[in-house]
Amino acid sequence: MIPADLSDAPPLVYADSLDIPVLIRDGPAKRPHQQWRTAKAEPWTSPGAFPAADGWYLPTTTWREIIKAATEVGRDVTPWLHQAPQLARGELVARVAPLYAYLGMHDVEPKHPLPHASGRRLTLNAVYEHGTERSGKNILGYRLGMTMAEWACRSLMGLGQTWHIEDGGPVPALAATFKDPSRTLPDLWGRHEVENAYWLIEAKGGNVGLPHLAPGWKQLAEGGKVLHAFAHRRILCGASVQSKGDLFITIDHEQHPGQPPLPPANGPAQPKAPGAPEDHLGESDDALMETARAQMLVYLALRSAPPSQLRTVALPGDRSTRRRRPDGLTTPLERDSLTRAMRAAVRAEVPPTDEPTRRAHTRGIGLDDFLTYRIPGTELQLGMSRRLFAACDQLHYEDQVIAERTPGLRAEDQRIADEPANEEAEEQHRRDQRRVFRETQDQRRELIQERLRDAYEDGATRQWSDLLPAHQEPRLDLDEHPGILEAATPETYLALRQDDLPYHRR
Repeated sequence: MIPADLSDAPPLVYADSLDIPVLIRDGPAKRPHQQWRTAKAEPWTSPGAFPAADGWYLPTTTWREIIKAATEVGRDVTPWLHQAPQLARGELVARVAPLYAYLGMHDVEPKHPLPHASGRRLTLNAVYEHGTERSGKNILGYRLGMTMAEWACRSLMGLGQTWHIEDGGPVPALAATFKDPSRTLPDLWGRHEVENAYWLIEAKGGNVGLPHLAPGWKQLAEGGKVLHAFAHRRILCGASVQSKGDLFITIDHEQHPGQPPLPPANGPAQPKAPGAPEDHLGESDDALMETARAQMLVYLALRSAPPSQLRTVALPGDRSTRRRRPDGLTTPLERDSLTRAMRAAVRAEVPPTDEPTRRAHTRGIGLDDFLTYRIPGTELQLGMSRRLFAACDQLHYEDQVIAERTPGLRAEDQRIADEPANEEAEEQHRRDQRRVFRETQDQRRELIQERLRDAYEDGATRQWSDLLPAHQEPRLDLDEHPGILEAATPETYLALRQDDLPYHRR
């Protein structure tokens, strides 16, 4: 792992490393034909910040980092999963499956190579090029656009958690305007702590050219009219991939001065060092709420999983080893000698047949056991810490209470005869339900935050059998798995099989 005091060290190249050309521009323009391979790109030297100059850059990331972004970006569907939490697994599959289905990797020789680059890039695979129907291509375009916008804004440029703007936008007093269905607004918003400004983000994906980008620029302008009094940056992220070409990203931007962002609900805003909400869970109730909300899909998948398919993996309890890195939010673990040594110490000290002693010894030497689950239909394993699971469990309960008081929100309240007669009316009906639900959440925010804080702190000392519906202790997995690529943040876990990476065309 890269120590915090060596943030300018060259990035380590991992088994799933790849390079993504990024073009920073001051506005939409024609597609930069072949420049992703021929332009002289600069290394990414501004981790956690927007770069100081326009031009081509070539950051190196991992497939794990991209998949992490895919699982966390998109509309929050958890209000509709309270009666059927197992559907969260399907939503996670929907978010990652198009990327696995239609993307591949290939080796490249750019005209101006950079040291420490991986030499591999994402591209379209043969199925997409020759066999995929237009509707399937549209699915990839949407998921790719949202995923790469999340990756670029959060992993590269240090933005905090992103949210769908349809839920009310960043300023409570302007929520009604942001929710107005007659306005064509951008997809996402977030708050950049170091820049001390809101970001409005519109994502486009697929074979992205100027005709696709121009409407997105107008959507951002419309959002800027609503937010004009506050300092904000407009980001148009185009994730473009063409037949026999590399995946590259264009980031068109405008920065607007104005009033600083409003302070969070639980106190005055203090700009922080580059990081993620997870880096500040101990000091910020807002960060805890944001993180729990972002992880609700994973929580529901874990909560509804068959007990026999759950397991726990051991990670160091010291979270400082897994804070934001210069090149992303996740920390790959295969070169983490400390974790391997601590796991080996437990294996050597306690036989696998004595599971209770193993669990106690694991925690006694400073390891935490994170609950994990392989998402059905994928080789993707997702998980989280005991503390975060406890906070999500409390948030799930609070949301259930609100859902039960929101007319028509629950599936069992629906009646076929009451369904609107057309798609537009149906969408307006859903918007009204979401609006009532979110407004109630906002009204109860302070109380919910207090309860989440108590649950988070209390979770550190609880057993998994206390937190899981089946009241069972999952098996503790301390074995070596050479084919598994693990990654973690302070409170979350992600792993995938190395042979499950996108097809590598040589």
